[in-house]
Amino acid sequence: MNAEADALSAARDAVKDADRKHVFHSWSAQDLIDPLAVAGAEGSYFWDYDGNRYLDFSSALVYTNIGYQHPKVTAAIQEQAARLCTVAPGFAVDVRSEAARLIAERTPGDLDQIFFTNGGAEAVENAVRMARLHTGRPKVMSAYRSYHGATSTAINLTGDARRFGNDTATAGVVHFWGPFAYRSPFYAANEAEECERALRHLEDTIVFEGPQSIAAIVLETVAGAPGVLVHPDGYLPGVRALCDRYGILLVLDEVMVGFGRTGEWFAADHWGVVPDLLCFAKGVNSGYVPLGGVAISPAVAATFATRPYPGGLTYSGHVLACAAAVATINVMAEEGIVEQSARTGAELLGPGLRALAERHPSVGEVRGLGTFWALELVRDPATREPLVPYNAAGADNAPMVAFGAACKKGGLWPLIAGNRIHVAPPCNISAEDVAKGLEILDEALSVADAHMA
Repeated sequence: MNAEADALSAARDAVKDADRKHVFHSWSAQDLIDPLAVAGAEGSYFWDYDGNRYLDFSSALVYTNIGYQHPKVTAAIQEQAARLCTVAPGFAVDVRSEAARLIAERTPGDLDQIFFTNGGAEAVENAVRMARLHTGRPKVMSAYRSYHGATSTAINLTGDARRFGNDTATAGVVHFWGPFAYRSPFYAANEAEECERALRHLEDTIVFEGPQSIAAIVLETVAGAPGVLVHPDGYLPGVRALCDRYGILLVLDEVMVGFGRTGEWFAADHWGVVPDLLCFAKGVNSGYVPLGGVAISPAVAATFATRPYPGGLTYSGHVLACAAAVATINVMAEEGIVEQSARTGAELLGPGLRALAERHPSVGEVRGLGTFWALELVRDPATREPLVPYNAAGADNAPMVAFGAACKKGGLWPLIAGNRIHVAPPCNISAEDVAKGLEILDEALSVADAHMA
């Protein structure tokens, strides 16, 4: 056993040493990070070289919707690699066509054509390009509480603090306030009032920006990174109506919430809204091979029937990624994973997280759908002051760092954003693992309670 432990320790040290010497990490000050060396993963768990197992309540970055290492998907990737590893995107290939067909069958309405990208940010980039070319208008609108990716247009569309270091002020983006009843920018007394005032604010912004200059409104169907913000019931239909009134395209960003995450194939299905363009990635193949795309309405597709679309990617619709997508979608259908996600949210996560809120005064609000939830942590439940300030760093962020450390010590890998923990386990997590995760969260929240005012 000692020899085996020594070998694992040596492997860990070699991985970490190579990482620190050669890997440049995203969103990080390189000298201030110490990445965990991961040795393996399966199902809802991953583990390090020291034998520590973590129940992953983050689904990596909210994309392992079917968990790690699903045997049918890994087998499909291996089979495709043995048959055809890659081919240029201009060819018709069986697995790419089948992936597009399976996706189109599940998108809302008549979004029947799929433009493949390598990830979510590229999907947003191309959706905006299509909208501008289709309408001949330059501006796009997005919410302040949003995240749309880190490429040039996508990061300028983003409303959260990650935009600050990249904002060019020349991207033709206009931001507006979306509804968020818990921290209402409209001084609303309830959800219905919040919805009404948010729609009025959006229409006022459209009118004063000039509808004839606005190509698209880009919205996360459920805003993920900003805090799992579930829109009031009338909001998305109201935005759809405003878009129709002013000839503006509606682009829904479902990169994080598509493919079962909210208990429907796409979150738009909760409200019966059909966008003009829909962006997807992440859960389309559980992140096993990078893949994203845009589902396109017939009207937008017709713009490029005889006019070339001026965009493309070397690896668009990569066959290994498409093979993973075909296998993933089939697994989700065969195993009822979308329905399981809905049940898990309604019967386990929702009630369990609300029970934690009753026991812990640091939990200001619980919100979510399916296997996508957030706990808003506060210093004072009466004033709703966040446990840490917006965009906190260093000592200001110490309470959330301590809370995260307590989760990891208990064997739970959390997804922490600002003053929130996002609870996003695999959509097929077992009831036993949900209970285990909630138990660890219960203990860790005592640390958050201790940091209250």
